[in-house]
Amino acid sequence: MSDNISYELQVEIMKRLPVKSLIQCRSVSKTWKSLIDSSEFAAEYNRHRTKMPHIFVRYDDLTDYNVRYVSILDDDNFPRNRVFLTPPLLVQIHEYYNILGCSHGLFCFYRADSISGTGKSLLWNPSIRKIVEVVVPDVTDWETYETVLGFGVCRETNDPTIVKITHIVSWGGMESASCIPWQVEIFTLSTGAWRRLSGNLPRKLVRFQFDSADDCCSVVVDGVIYWFATERNTMDGGSRNLIISFDITSEVFGEVNLPNSLAHAPSEHWLSMFKQRESLMVLDNVCEEDRMAYDVWMMEGGVTKSFTKVSTFSYNTDDYVTPVGFRKSGEHIVEIVEGNRGHLVGYEPHSEHIDNLGIYGVLDTFFVHPYMETLFLLDHPTARSDRTMGNISGFD
Repeated sequence: MSDNISYELQVEIMKRLPVKSLIQCRSVSKTWKSLIDSSEFAAEYNRHRTKMPHIFVRYDDLTDYNVRYVSILDDDNFPRNRVFLTPPLLVQIHEYYNILGCSHGLFCFYRADSISGTGKSLLWNPSIRKIVEVVVPDVTDWETYETVLGFGVCRETNDPTIVKITHIVSWGGMESASCIPWQVEIFTLSTGAWRRLSGNLPRKLVRFQFDSADDCCSVVVDGVIYWFATERNTMDGGSRNLIISFDITSEVFGEVNLPNSLAHAPSEHWLSMFKQRESLMVLDNVCEEDRMAYDVWMMEGGVTKSFTKVSTFSYNTDDYVTPVGFRKSGEHIVEIVEGNRGHLVGYEPHSEHIDNLGIYGVLDTFFVHPYMETLFLLDHPTARSDRTMGNISGFD
């Protein structure tokens, strides 16, 4: 940039540059490097990048069954502007890392080691190709207890946070007076350590709906993490579906009631959660004889959360159909399976138009999530990837 351009204007210009260009600008001068590496600039930059969202897609390739990672710019040319991403080395070596969640352009991978009783999380920023490794201690996968995790970035401090919840698996376990129904620990990147959360824990009669094989068992929206749960009714022995929330800023758990049709959904229905823009979406899926269908409910804010049905998808087919995500426009991204092959289509709910997105993979391996380019982790100190002491390590 010319010396005739004021520093303030230079800053405004750099806020609008893509991450790749910013990384190159760090080599121009010490002043620019200091600016770009600062947490204040990263926060401002993130606010500008929300206008340029991307769609992240992970799937198993049909030709060699290797895992592919793709970033697609969510604009008028979608899905033509796509770039293949190189995942962290540890993820390439251990392909059974699940994706725990995505927040502020950071992805959180996770895998557990049942033998050692520990887990490992990787915070990955694909825009700057940097990760931070976090050891997750005391992971349980026993007959009585199980570990549930959530990930998000605090909306006030921009601090990446992992929430670890140890909870009773079976209703029968709750009858034992010696059992502790909930234990919650929190990891923040700024401290690099885990700490116990006491008080304000979910009620004893609430149990998580958890499947360790699933990616992204939680969804984070505006600094609040959401999980599906079930509450047992001790009066009639029945149960109802609900959502457990955790506000990362206030560190307070809450409960979100679902519409009656979702709270007491029949056994042939299954519920799933997604994020669309800054809204939580709950999908009621049903498989009928020759038709796959789902209703989309959007959660609206306020003191008392409420849900509105915003769209419905119905597809007359013998093939397996499942929603996997949303674009910023509200268009659905749906996987259609034929044999052992799945492919992604875009569904516009108003016109009911379906477009083939030209992305093919092994059935039921697609993970789709919106994200934005970010500078998070850029100012985090690097360390050796084989570091074994402590809770945290990072590397480029």
